[in-house]
Order: sequence, then structure tokens, then C-alpha cells
Amino acid sequence: MTLTKSKYYFEALDNYPYNLPDCLEALNYALSYDSEDADSLCLMGRIYSEQLKNYEIAKQYFEEAMLCDITNLNVPQYYIKCLLDNEDLQEAEKLINYSLKIKGIDKATLWFYRALLSEKRGSFPNALKFLTEAEKYCFTSHSFEAVKERKKFIKSKTPKKKSKNKKETK
Repeated sequence: MTLTKSKYYFEALDNYPYNLPDCLEALNYALSYDSEDADSLCLMGRIYSEQLKNYEIAKQYFEEAMLCDITNLNVPQYYIKCLLDNEDLQEAEKLINYSLKIKGIDKATLWFYRALLSEKRGSFPNALKFLTEAEKYCFTSHSFEAVKERKKFIKSKTPKKKSKNKKETK
């Protein structure tokens, strides 16, 4: 990353998401210096995914970012979230499985997303199992609390089993 490009990328990142016009201006400058910068492409994907809810264009930016740097630690987590939001569940599962093999990646977030994927598929027991796995990789109280809250939420959605010991009343 050249210093000029770094300057514009960090300026864009600093403005995201509170000042989108300035963010986009700086991001376009960063991409004009190097159209194959994975971090800048990822941020553009985030804008399309998180702000504009245009998942198809966002996916194009994320795919391009992955092609530029397959080992980038930032791209997978945002790309997975985009895929989940767009209900591309099989693609999300493949990317999660691949990303878990990347050295240094935030595994707590990836397991959290794997739980969300199971939850979207209606498999609450699997979601709870994956959240338990996520807890093992939580190294901040914030991430640990987020996982605990999600577990509590999923448990509240889980259908309660009816007790067989109750006597039928006539």
C-alpha cells in the first residue's frame, strides 16, 4: 500500500459510515491509485451491502477483493455477512469453512456467523452448538457478551417441549 493510497483509504475508513460523501470521495481516490486494493474494495462492498442494501453489487466488490488478496483478514467477515443478508446461505457456508482456515482471522466472528446461518435454516440446536464454539475464541468481554446474548435469544425462540407427565383433564 503506497502512502498516498493509504492516506485516502484511511480517510475513507475514518468517514465510514457517518459521512458517506467524504468516505466515497476518499475511497474513489484510493481506488484510482490502485484498483486492486482489497481493503478499499472491501469498504466499497460494505457501503453497497450495509448502507445501500444492494447485495449483488456488494458481492461483486467483495469477490474482486478476494481475488486481489485471498488472505486478507477483513474481507471474509463482511462478505459472509453480505451473503447471509442476501440469503445466499450455501455460498456463506462455503466461505465460512474456507475462512476458518485463514491464520489470524477472527474465529469468534466466523463461528457467530455460522450460528446465524444455522438459525436462518431453522436449526436452533446447531446454532447453539456453534455459539459455544464461538465462545472459545472470544478474547474481549464485548464479543463474549454478544455471543451470550445471542445464545439467550436463540433459546427464547426454541420451541418448548411439552411435559409428558401432565395428566389429561377431562
